[in-house]
Amino acid sequence: MIGLIGKKREMTQLFEEDGTVVPVTLIEAKPCVVTQVKTEEKDGYSAVQLGVGQKRNVSKPIKGHLRKGKLETVKYLIEFRVSDPENYSEGQLLDVKIFSEGEIIDVSSFSKGKGFQGVVKRHGYSGGPETHGSTSHRVPGSLGASATPGRVVKGKKLPGRMGGNRVTVKNLKIAKVEQGENIIAVKGAIPGSRNSIIILRKKRNKKKKGEK
Repeated sequence: MIGLIGKKREMTQLFEEDGTVVPVTLIEAKPCVVTQVKTEEKDGYSAVQLGVGQKRNVSKPIKGHLRKGKLETVKYLIEFRVSDPENYSEGQLLDVKIFSEGEIIDVSSFSKGKGFQGVVKRHGYSGGPETHGSTSHRVPGSLGASATPGRVVKGKKLPGRMGGNRVTVKNLKIAKVEQGENIIAVKGAIPGSRNSIIILRKKRNKKKKGEK
């Protein structure tokens, strides 16, 4: 389904009519330009490519690609699979008006990078005794068996790089849409740090029995 490319701003809170506090994340979603429309007949699948932002240096292949939509530069290009590509055209602008308050959406972004971390932080290991004399406070402990199989089992949770992965949070509710400032307030927390790129997608309508 179609969506928008936004930027995470900050977390704040809203108040409902009965005084209930609702934690929300503010996402700035400036108007996105349709840079390419892909169809099943020509490309093998249906999709819409959106571009947003400005970049100082753009390669010649990208310039030629953007010229079709009468654009000079974009910073980000992201593709959205759609079932109705005929409703979109190159150069068309999409803004926060495509979303409404109370709508359920999916949000994707890259989680915060934590660098190299141990098993306690990365996988939630309990660690060893915290008492005086212990030399195994935050180590993983025994990793492999004795003679059989005599090696560390494949897939064992070990220390390593943590975070920096693409994460999708589904079924988030839009609490508020401010069209004048291009701000969408999504209920709850979303992955990523401030100013990170956020992809907002409309929920796909579930097909009824018998529909193709």
